[in-house]
Amino acid sequence: MYKEMSFISYYFHWGQNEVMGLDHVSRRRWCEEISQINKSLTPSKKENKKEKSILDMLPSRR
Repeated sequence: MYKEMSFISYYFHWGQNEVMGLDHVSRRRWCEEISQINKSLTPSKKENKKEKSILDMLPSRR
């Protein structure tokens, strides 16, 4: 949860109360959306190297 909160806070400049007001599914969704934007803005220069997403570092909770 701290990684999700840090990630969203960093990119959206939201405070702790705003991020904590989101449910887990919403936090994960915002992390995915931010990661997709980052991937589209900074594509990998190395062939066959996948850009990392914050969600790649989080354990799956499906």
